[in-house]
Amino acid sequence: MNHIVALQNLVTPWSDGLEPSDAELDAIDFEMPLILAEVDLLDAEITVLDRAPSQLDERRIRRARRKALSVRRMLTNQAAAASMPGGAA
Repeated sequence: MNHIVALQNLVTPWSDGLEPSDAELDAIDFEMPLILAEVDLLDAEITVLDRAPSQLDERRIRRARRKALSVRRMLTNQAAAASMPGGAA
């Protein structure tokens, strides 16, 4: 009987390049506010999946949507400003 563990090195060879680079970590760090805002929105939407949303639930979802849009706009503006010569947007 052949064990799949014996074939593991052939299927997935270990590489030193599996860790994220500093640039990738910086990109994740840059997008972290958006990630957190979208997690809050997802949490608010999951809360009302199995019941009718109350007024408080609707406010929570609207607030989370506004926050996610605001953070997305902020990140887009920062990326656009960084790509403009001289920093002018």
